[in-house]
Amino acid sequence: MLTPAVAGLATVAAATSLTGVIQGWSWLAYLIVATVLVGCTGLALRSLRVPPLVVGMAQLLVLLFLVIGVFTRSGILAVIPGPAALSELNDVLVAAFDEIRTGLPPVEPSTPILCLVTIAIGLVAILVDTLAVAAAAPAATGLILLCVYAVPSALAGELLPWWTFAVGAAAFAGLLAVDGSHRHRRWRNRSSPGLGASPGSASAPVTVVALSLVVGLVAGSTVTAIGTEGSLPGSTPGGSRVPGGLGVNPFTSLRGMLDQGSNVELFRVRGLGDDRRLLRAFTLDTYRPNEGWGLPEGPMPAGVPANGPLPAAPGDDGYGESREIRIEPVNWYDLWLPVYGAPRGLRNVSEGWFYDRTSGTVFRERRQRPAPYFEIASLREPTKAELRIADPQTEQLPPVYTTVDDVDPRVHQLAQRLTANATNNFDRAEAIWQYFSPANGFEYDTETAPANDPDALADFLLNGKRGFCEQYASAMAVMLRSIGIPSRVAVGFTTGYPTGAYRSITSQDAHAWVEVYFGDQGWVSFDPTPLSDGRGYIPPYLQPDDVSGDPSSGADDEVPTASSSESSSAAALPEEPTQGNTAQPQRPIYAAPSWAGWSALVTALLGVALLAAAAVLGRRVITGRHRSTVPPVPRWVRPLGGGLLALALLLLAWQLHWTVALALLVTAAVGLGPAAVRELVRRRRLRVIAAREPAAANAAWDELLDECADRGITIPRSDTVRLAAQKVAQRHHLDERGKNDLRTVVTVVERSWYSPAGGPDAEFARAFTGLRGALRRSAPLSWRGRLLPRSLFRRRTPAT
Repeated sequence: MLTPAVAGLATVAAATSLTGVIQGWSWLAYLIVATVLVGCTGLALRSLRVPPLVVGMAQLLVLLFLVIGVFTRSGILAVIPGPAALSELNDVLVAAFDEIRTGLPPVEPSTPILCLVTIAIGLVAILVDTLAVAAAAPAATGLILLCVYAVPSALAGELLPWWTFAVGAAAFAGLLAVDGSHRHRRWRNRSSPGLGASPGSASAPVTVVALSLVVGLVAGSTVTAIGTEGSLPGSTPGGSRVPGGLGVNPFTSLRGMLDQGSNVELFRVRGLGDDRRLLRAFTLDTYRPNEGWGLPEGPMPAGVPANGPLPAAPGDDGYGESREIRIEPVNWYDLWLPVYGAPRGLRNVSEGWFYDRTSGTVFRERRQRPAPYFEIASLREPTKAELRIADPQTEQLPPVYTTVDDVDPRVHQLAQRLTANATNNFDRAEAIWQYFSPANGFEYDTETAPANDPDALADFLLNGKRGFCEQYASAMAVMLRSIGIPSRVAVGFTTGYPTGAYRSITSQDAHAWVEVYFGDQGWVSFDPTPLSDGRGYIPPYLQPDDVSGDPSSGADDEVPTASSSESSSAAALPEEPTQGNTAQPQRPIYAAPSWAGWSALVTALLGVALLAAAAVLGRRVITGRHRSTVPPVPRWVRPLGGGLLALALLLLAWQLHWTVALALLVTAAVGLGPAAVRELVRRRRLRVIAAREPAAANAAWDELLDECADRGITIPRSDTVRLAAQKVAQRHHLDERGKNDLRTVVTVVERSWYSPAGGPDAEFARAFTGLRGALRRSAPLSWRGRLLPRSLFRRRTPAT
């Protein structure tokens, strides 16, 4: 009873590492309950001598009952899963994954997050209990527990508390100590030498450790693949007290849901007066088809130190009016230092911040909570007339700002139709900006419309027309590039709200918009999102000609709407093809289906269950004091379990990208190639031996020498048969049955080589099979020997 208790304690101790990614301590109670239920279930069923596989399945069922009863309301008798309860559980887990994707650690312990961590730690508790109690291999649990630490370590913005490592190490040491004490007592009470575990039992720990490694890799890749430290736009862990601060994620998605959480103040701005300007944190220049906009691969640009003179931004001649703006970060914790307009200088900025003129951003290598700083900036905005006559000068830009790949033809055709009558880049950009108006069916919503088209961009523009700033900015920037206009997506904050002597910017002001390049006028902002809550800002160059150019006059409640002439122009556009008369493109063959994620989880669990059952049952058959009544483990169980785990990894890789899955397949083919070749050679020889062909003796001797080579013992072919046999028996510690089979094999081989009438008989095939079994018992083949058999790489000489 002590081992299950200490195993559960080790699981809970490792789970304390989640303090780095979840606020408070209320979540720990859920994990303790799940761990206790798992441990008690295992203890009760093992006392009834229930097979280990059934115990594991029962623990999974109890965990499912707990999750259904606590986190859903549709269970049969409150805890039994039915179709409605499983559907509700799926919705809860989807919400949890969305919170992880958009939240910044430490997140609020909401119901979806509690459900997810309860399931995750419950599964860890089952694995730890199985390895420590059923398989009697507590050392292997260290890999599982290490994965529990790996996830929050990868997601947390700061180092985990030291005490969580100390608690986990102490609990793991206690588990090893309890197991060592049990082993010592068993050794003292053994009946006589040689009657304990047979040499073959050494294979069980090896199998368990290898199994733990595979499970750890699967669990680690499954969990950490969905984590992110950033949030866009305005997502917050909740609550006004933010221990680490908030940041933004450098990516915009074409589909999804906006979860803004609680409203947390991020900045206090002084010096803007009545000007309503967008606060830019960074810009995105790389479009990834069917996903969204992001930063390019590779390191950050070199930049110049931000605490010195700054190079002039594109479009800023340095002679206009400068404005000094004081920006006080309140709960801001990120790589980026937001700025207004065209920055000319920064004051009170510490070492380590850099300014990149090309992207217009101030950044550093590691996240930090900056002190209040002053920006000297030019807030000048060009006029509509200046933009219409501006020379694009696209040759001055890096090619990344004009590159766009794999754009759906329908998107390009829409951009061409909208700009057919425009004669300059400003009118073209304005026409596309005007398209995103309520008059054309667009509406602001915190969730995109249900997917009706495999291409997310075309689906938003032509079908759904519903979403938040990420979708609007992403779509407009792609449309501009598709007709040759340089553009990028800017990420930052809207104008916020005046509060006393300063302007307050909160997490709900996080925003994304478009910046278009106009040569000597620089980058100019276009915000296509139809905001109507007073946070939007329409610059003078986008206002109708009969509206005052004062940027502060009545812009609070404006949304991008077309003028009368523009409305009639928009109405005259050809009607978009409807879904009923247009053939919808099929899902690309390389796109992962929606069921791939859950299939990966189910497949991995089945694979783990099969391998664990094979390890535990195989150990009972070999090491039992009395002859076990459990039938031998079928030979297909282990390959099937390993194949299921490989399939789970492949499905997970497919979820990321088809190239990752392809790379995994190629790597597996290369890695398993030597083992496959060795297996083919072995099977060919065994067929010759079983058929008692004339070459059976040579085949058996070659296979025996290769088996020894794979185990790290090379026997020269120059040795006589009897000398080689002595080395095989001594170095591999063959038991008596194995030695007898070896004598039979040696006799037949000698008779075949030196007697004209000699040859294999029926007893020879049986003896060789027994000899191979003795080698497996006394000298199990290591994983390295299986994957990289040395017999394939040693110099071969024919048997004589």
